[in-house]
Amino acid sequence: MSIERSVLSRRRVLSSLIGPIALTACPALAQTRQVTDMAGRTVTLPATIERVVTLGSLPVINSFVFTMGEGRTIVNGLADFDRPHWKYQTVFAPNLAGAPTMQQPNREPNVEAILLARPDVVLTMHRESVGPLETRGVPTIFLAWREPEDVKACMTLLGEVFGKPAVAQRYRRYFDGTLQRVAAALQPVPQSARPRVLYVQPATLTQPRLIAEWWIPAAGGVSVTDDGRKAESRTFSMEQVLLWNPDILIVVDAKDIAYVNKDRVFSQLKAVRGGRVYVVPVGAHTWANRTAEQPLTVLWAAKTFHPERFANLDLATETAAFYRDFFRHALNEAQVSEILSGTL
Repeated sequence: MSIERSVLSRRRVLSSLIGPIALTACPALAQTRQVTDMAGRTVTLPATIERVVTLGSLPVINSFVFTMGEGRTIVNGLADFDRPHWKYQTVFAPNLAGAPTMQQPNREPNVEAILLARPDVVLTMHRESVGPLETRGVPTIFLAWREPEDVKACMTLLGEVFGKPAVAQRYRRYFDGTLQRVAAALQPVPQSARPRVLYVQPATLTQPRLIAEWWIPAAGGVSVTDDGRKAESRTFSMEQVLLWNPDILIVVDAKDIAYVNKDRVFSQLKAVRGGRVYVVPVGAHTWANRTAEQPLTVLWAAKTFHPERFANLDLATETAAFYRDFFRHALNEAQVSEILSGTL
């Protein structure tokens, strides 16, 4: 055999070996996509998301993932949120139970644990978490919730991340439609007839969440703590509470009802004397705080503030439908009742 024929033969053999490898590798390279997160960063993701790590305020971010119907993809546990108050996190996503922790008690990412988990993407609302993960090659999406309706922007972004833009669009329609329904029912009610509401942690005299300054008026109430602040929480004196003398108190724990009824000063309030102290529901997260369940918050509060105007609103049916349609989880009557009672 000539040298030329021998070289040609070897080239044919190499070509037959390399060809299938190249054909296999090219699709893999092509099966990535780029998404722009809420910090304006371009993040490269695999075509399909199967493994997700959530960092920071886990109940909030997990509620977004649940709403996309993707709770099964979360590979980390609940860390310091693994308490009875967040029982429904593991109802909606049983895989969270016993899953490893991916963050420190101060909520800094445990980079080594995250690398071992091999996530397709990390979701976080903490900018400080992005850098350490980005430098290690971990695809990290930053989510921001600055304004009340940023939840819709978060859902739009996650629609891109999970390849489910139709689900994100359906959520936005539900969100807007719910607010429009409530606003239409409240349109005849003058401002002077809307109850004065205090969302409070009574033991610390704190209104804990800025988002309440949005959902209270959206539901037809007047928030007595709304002073245009930018800070997340507001602390006040007992004298100020007496001056406000709200018509309604909203609390986050059933024990707070007993507290305000027994307290010498709180018991003087119009809300307490009139029996209008309510525990906010809790599902994936406390409805009064930031959560994808925000439309349900407005419905619950509207019916609580104006029971006569929302007499035909079946909150249990609305709640069950939301979790079925978005979280892909069918709750029984007892579970819906427990969520609405807020007594976890």
